[in-house]
Amino acid sequence: MESFNFWDSDVWGFVNIVGVLLLSLLVANMLKKNIPFLKVSLIPTSVLGGGILLVISLIYTAITGNYIFDTPFFAESGSKYLEIITYHALALGFIATTFRPGREKMTKKRSREVFDTGVTTVSTYLIQGIVGILITALFSLFITGLASYAGILLPFGYGQGTGQALNYGNIYESSYGFVGGKDFGLVVAAFGFLSASIGGVIHLNIINRNNKSRVTGDEEAERLHGRDIQGEDEIPMNGSMDKLSVQLAFIFITYVVSYLIMLGLGKLLPGMRAVIYGFNFLFGVLVATAISAIVKALRKKGVIKKQYVNSFLMSRVGGFFFDIMVIAGIAVIRLDNIKRYWHVLLVLGIVGAVLTYFYVRFVCKRLFPDYVEEQFLVMYGMLTGTASSGMILLRERDKDLVSYAATNIVYQNIPAMVFGFPLMLIANYAPSHPYVTLGILTGFFILMNLILFRSKIFKRKKKDTVDKTDKTE
Repeated sequence: MESFNFWDSDVWGFVNIVGVLLLSLLVANMLKKNIPFLKVSLIPTSVLGGGILLVISLIYTAITGNYIFDTPFFAESGSKYLEIITYHALALGFIATTFRPGREKMTKKRSREVFDTGVTTVSTYLIQGIVGILITALFSLFITGLASYAGILLPFGYGQGTGQALNYGNIYESSYGFVGGKDFGLVVAAFGFLSASIGGVIHLNIINRNNKSRVTGDEEAERLHGRDIQGEDEIPMNGSMDKLSVQLAFIFITYVVSYLIMLGLGKLLPGMRAVIYGFNFLFGVLVATAISAIVKALRKKGVIKKQYVNSFLMSRVGGFFFDIMVIAGIAVIRLDNIKRYWHVLLVLGIVGAVLTYFYVRFVCKRLFPDYVEEQFLVMYGMLTGTASSGMILLRERDKDLVSYAATNIVYQNIPAMVFGFPLMLIANYAPSHPYVTLGILTGFFILMNLILFRSKIFKRKKKDTVDKTDKTE
């Protein structure tokens, strides 16, 4: 057994990284509360915290020539730790979100709206991917080293966030030789957060020009009641085992089971190992869904007497993991690796924001007439930043979340995963066949829109048929 000392940097490196990430979160929160410009902005605190660390890293590198996170204070492995945190936090956050029990009863109309929200999500991924590949394919004709397929990282950075941008950027860098692929994906994700904030503020100011309400950017305290924190027939908060410990046990046991499944699949399909482990969040969601169903069945049979999963605590834990993921994902960016791609990234960021804005706006006006603005804000924020970005924008319009927009983005995960899964497989095909991938994405986008506007298209066809019949008679 290898001996070590508790004062070795290897023992403290990971702890120091986590401490610095959380410190940056506190500093960012303090700045956001006290600086007027930041106070009225909708930039998430986690994005601001990651930005602070990125600026410090750039200054340190400019002065010393070294990367701050690969110094002895971080066991010379800080960048590796940041990538690991980003990778795992994505899955852990999704698992926590999946365990939250749903309380809304689904009518036929609500089921249709949830389904359409999920299809809209995937359709936006597709159009982002199509335009992204077109942009980078064009730039790759003039820039040596730029992968023509790199633009497919746009839907992962904008639509799915930091964790997936890192996952696929890493696959493209390690398996296909795209130098700077990880940083490329992470910068796209960072631009996504800025797009959510800037575009969201602009739109809110447009719809609030009557001065009946204004953008404050400050977080209104939630009015929580006892039933929101402690549901009926739940285990006590401070029993023989702390209730938070129970939630964490469910999450990490789920993740371990997910790992065992990925381990087995990786041995069966060694050529697909990178892809399999890139779907860690998806396996986590599937296992969490299965465990939730098993626990529910055991409760019905009376084997389990109490409710162990607490929605309030699961939300808080999920929020923690997503905050940590965003901070680590921005802090780990090495701008020196992608300095020659800056104009490409800038074009991707701007076009991605404008395209997402107008496409989502178009869909919401036609399919969600009862709450157009609320659905647009939450979807635009989610499809450029994260679900949290969408909720921040929504709360500026719908303080008490009385519209269905908030629950739409929770329940839409199931149809979004079903229809979005092929996109993840296609993304692994892109490096070897970028133009064929472009054609597949285009065909898939057309199909998704036929499904999305099915009632409009087929109703019109039916009406035309009736009109022709009437004229014949």
